[in-house]
Amino acid sequence: YKYYVYLECGVMKSSIDHKGPEIKLNGDNEITVGLGEEFKDPGIKSVVDNKDGKLKIDDVEVKGTVNTSKMGSYEIKYVAFDNLNNKTTVVRTVTVVQKLNSTVKKALGDSKNYVGADPENYIYFSNNLFRIVGLDGNNVKIIANEDVANVGYNSIDEWFKYYDEHLTDSAKKIIVKSKFCNMKINDSTLDTTECNSYSKKKSYGLISIDELNRANTDEGNFLNTFTISWLANGKDDKNSYTVRNNFFESDKSAMSFENKHNFGVRPVIVINGDTLITAGDGSYNNPYYLEDYVPVKKNDLVNSRYSGEYINYSGYLWRISEVLEDGTVKVIMNQSLYSIDGELIEINYEKGDKLYNPTKTGNIGYIINNNVSKYIDTKYFVNHEIVVPIYKNEPSYNGEIDKKVYSAKISAPNIYDLYSAYSFTSESRSYWTINSSKNKNEYNAVSDIGVVMYGPASTQYNYGIKPVGYLNKNCFITSGKGTITNPYVISK
Repeated sequence: YKYYVYLECGVMKSSIDHKGPEIKLNGDNEITVGLGEEFKDPGIKSVVDNKDGKLKIDDVEVKGTVNTSKMGSYEIKYVAFDNLNNKTTVVRTVTVVQKLNSTVKKALGDSKNYVGADPENYIYFSNNLFRIVGLDGNNVKIIANEDVANVGYNSIDEWFKYYDEHLTDSAKKIIVKSKFCNMKINDSTLDTTECNSYSKKKSYGLISIDELNRANTDEGNFLNTFTISWLANGKDDKNSYTVRNNFFESDKSAMSFENKHNFGVRPVIVINGDTLITAGDGSYNNPYYLEDYVPVKKNDLVNSRYSGEYINYSGYLWRISEVLEDGTVKVIMNQSLYSIDGELIEINYEKGDKLYNPTKTGNIGYIINNNVSKYIDTKYFVNHEIVVPIYKNEPSYNGEIDKKVYSAKISAPNIYDLYSAYSFTSESRSYWTINSSKNKNEYNAVSDIGVVMYGPASTQYNYGIKPVGYLNKNCFITSGKGTITNPYVISK
């Protein structure tokens, strides 16, 4: 027998070998495999010990398996020992991923786009719910699940600059600038499924009539809207087309209106087809999650999160509109305000009182700021500066002729703010807006079908309330994922 003194104490140790063998792998230590693809372990290149020399590869113990039918990260461990039982472990990480374009291609088969009333084509992008329209070459075109705001047709590209400021940086990195259909149409060409004119490359656009028509089936069309939303297609210099699932007294798929109207905008975006899907199955309750998604951690501050995410507070669903520089979080209720008994809370202007003003008794601004606390808990909200835009006549994006600044805890939404549009996924009804007009007795509100309305202000016009508030910067998240089906629960 031979005996070896194998001791180590502080800076003193025996001269006996303490080092395990060196394991070199074939291939990389980190491997990516597509969902459903076959994985074959590249194996071991060599095992060499500093004292014993070359060792047998077959003596290396391999632990771990890879399930390519399920997305996730898997570890394969390679364990080797030398003659003195010194141990070495090397880990290879195998990540099973799903590429967006291959997933869409598989789902669509021979088609290039989704069709029908409700295909399972939901996708989470920049922490917002979208629908997949279809393939755009090797990339994928998506559309917001519902209107984000109400904007005049000629101002949409300018408004998209504001929209861009509120997307996450990681989301913007996977946007592919693309050409969008911009052909002119008329009432006789509403059934077209082809486009003959395209814009210059840009990041954001609208859905076009040909894409709308290609998604039609006898069962319905997921691109139709409950509200009136702009299509990409103009009719002439002053009029453009809109889509709605049912235009009154018309069987047309689209209808033209003057460009000055503030109708719904559903942003359309093309994203890189090589983007990885990290989770989800494309259903409403479990949409595809992309690599741009940043999951929340318990006790994260609300102001560390992103525009578009949902919060459950005081019994109502809210959305993060934006995180402000002072750390407060601007949120907007996802529906109109209801009483405990389920009755819509409606208010009106006093006759002749046309400008939104939270400091004037009887004004809707005053009623919203002072009376909404009867229905919701406002202890998490703080007083904040609000800006009332005032227009000569009807509101237009960046077209105000004056502004009034007030301090308020709760206010009405601006029709151009994110998520100020009608939400057809909740109990939305009509609601007042903060936008005001110099024109005599002119009011601005959103109707029961989500259309911005203008008219003479008087006590006979009653509309609901869609509150906007500013959460204290110290509010934090206790649970939830920030989605409409699993909103954040917050505390302070």
